[in-house]
Amino acid sequence: MYKAPVSEIAFALKHVAGLSAALDAGRLGDLSEDLVDAILEEAGRYATDVVAPLGPIGDKQGSRLVDGAVVTPEGWRAMYRDWIAGGWNGLTAPEEFGGQALPHMLHVAALEMWNSGSMAFALGPTLTMGAVEALEKHGSDALKAVYLPKMVSGEWTGTMNLTEPHAGSDLGVLKARAERAGDGTYRIFGQKIFITWGEHDFTDNIVHLVLARLPDAPAGTRGISLFLVPKFLVNEDGSLGARNDLFCHSVEHKLGIHASPTCTMIYGDGRFGDEKGAIGYLIGEENRGLNCMFTMMNNARLAVAMQGVAIAEAATQKAIAYARERTQGKAPGWTGSGMSPIIEHPDIARTLLTMKALTQGSRAIAYACAHAVDMAHATEGEESRHWQERSSLLTPIAKSFATDAGVDVASLGVQVHGGMGFIEETGAARLLRDARIAPIYEGTNGIQAIDLVTRKLPLSEGSQVKGYIAELGEIADAVAASNRPAFGETAGRLKAAIADLAETTDWLLARLAAGETATALAGATPYQRLFGLVLTGAYLARAGLIDAGDGAAEARVALARFTAENLLAETAALKDRVIAGAESLQAARLALA
Repeated sequence: MYKAPVSEIAFALKHVAGLSAALDAGRLGDLSEDLVDAILEEAGRYATDVVAPLGPIGDKQGSRLVDGAVVTPEGWRAMYRDWIAGGWNGLTAPEEFGGQALPHMLHVAALEMWNSGSMAFALGPTLTMGAVEALEKHGSDALKAVYLPKMVSGEWTGTMNLTEPHAGSDLGVLKARAERAGDGTYRIFGQKIFITWGEHDFTDNIVHLVLARLPDAPAGTRGISLFLVPKFLVNEDGSLGARNDLFCHSVEHKLGIHASPTCTMIYGDGRFGDEKGAIGYLIGEENRGLNCMFTMMNNARLAVAMQGVAIAEAATQKAIAYARERTQGKAPGWTGSGMSPIIEHPDIARTLLTMKALTQGSRAIAYACAHAVDMAHATEGEESRHWQERSSLLTPIAKSFATDAGVDVASLGVQVHGGMGFIEETGAARLLRDARIAPIYEGTNGIQAIDLVTRKLPLSEGSQVKGYIAELGEIADAVAASNRPAFGETAGRLKAAIADLAETTDWLLARLAAGETATALAGATPYQRLFGLVLTGAYLARAGLIDAGDGAAEARVALARFTAENLLAETAALKDRVIAGAESLQAARLALA
């Protein structure tokens, strides 16, 4: 059973991502390290003792649509009630509306633990937190006053209604429509698909954020508006009023995250109310809805990255526990009686270490991204712009690398279990099934690669990414200067990988400057992985340089060395794919005809 790795998470936050330095510099208000530790301990306890035991139940029972209402698995409604009673829903929300206004770094750390317990459960609160952020930044004072206190407390949940059956990731072709009602409200009509927690029995009301198009709107993404559309209308005294004209038509039957109801939502067909049309309230300005929604989507992408980290952590724990107990054959050098635990076999040890390295590397990347988000909020002027650019650069890497790692590590976990991994009772297969959605939603990882290469590399004319690569070089220099034999060839291997990243980055920037966008995009996905691997090697090396007095310093050095000497060699091949692979990709299209 999963146990939240609170000490590992605290170390990564404080010493690798930069939380301790931010606290020492007074950048995070009156937040203390003692409070950080207390929050992490309690979030870990809840994930371990409450969420994780209900995860398998949720997977087996799933959420079901019964007579037009979604019924969640046994024990899940009570779990959610306990969760909001703990105040977790408002961790980073504004104090004005009942939140705690804590740093994003704490939020993502808690998200990791809850997702490890059950990704299907954590999805619901994740969407609510994103909706709170979008409404707080772009909603009118009147809307905020009515909806934010209930959403921050968790009494009401929120959703994000973007795509439609024909649209996929291309939001510019949305057909959902909005009509002005003449009283300041709008009537919403249309169908939305893949709406996470679009209907459920956790709360009395659900607040949907819906993208739709006005009759006179410009074509494409410039003509999309964002509307708040509640399941139940709210009376002037704050009580719930009439049912709005919307409903859940069906719940998808999915590969994984079975307990999370993925809904098809219908707006404005006349099922409820005196006339057709779901009543909606404009958020922000007409035709500027995508700008509002991106407030929600960027942090949602980091939240999805945490899902990848979370699944990887849970899969690694499960695989290591199994490998210690399962005996088979005799490993080289085994002197014990009988068969040796399979963890003693070199191939299993290599597999487990690869899982651990990818997990801890993904965690460090995601936490570093959250640190940049917090620093952007805590600083002003050019310094704030620097951190905003850093978070923008890291977001697609965090989302893609961590979610790919979640799938890869969960798959390796099944492999470690052997035939038993293919049997549902062990739980290894559930993690792989749950993990597979994360590289797809909130912008597929291919879309993240496009964003990274075409939008993020050119930030400040390339100086942001080049400065970041220089910082990574300083980590390699520090490893070399430490003169510690335990690091082995870490410094040299890391420097070589960083050089691969720098050369590939320069090449891509040159292609973009020359207008050769197709050539650059041909290598976008391997470049994204190259960047993630280099960050993994660098951040694990940084961890190895620090002795926090927790008794794990030698193990961190050993893992950094393993990563450098076993995983970083891939960066040379990835560089070659980016620089030399574009022409063959174009030529090989003939094979797809």
